[in-house]
Amino acid sequence: MALELSGKLLSILPEQTGTGKNGQWTKQDFVIETQEQYPRKVCFSAWGDKAALLKSLTPGALVNVAFNAESREFNEKWYTDLRAWKIDSASQQPAQQAPENYDALEPLLPGENEPNDLPF
Repeated sequence: MALELSGKLLSILPEQTGTGKNGQWTKQDFVIETQEQYPRKVCFSAWGDKAALLKSLTPGALVNVAFNAESREFNEKWYTDLRAWKIDSASQQPAQQAPENYDALEPLLPGENEPNDLPF
């Protein structure tokens, strides 16, 4: 299940590293606050190369986060992990550009190249 949230980056928590059965791992948690009428704070985890994406961001930046939600049970308690797989700065999105031949576009004058299928 892939989900997306946008908000203001509040904090980037310290990087965590370790060794598991698959070798070295890196994890970094970060918190965003949604920009809704009733803002919510949400903590995400970025693993591996996704954690490196956080180094280019600063608190206060607007970000879009695509993530997967997964829960697991341990000792009859459930834990939910929001694992970010895409982190984009919302302020760096390209602005809409005008058509390349914008200067060549001219408005039609009445009667020029208009279809003659009007009933009057």
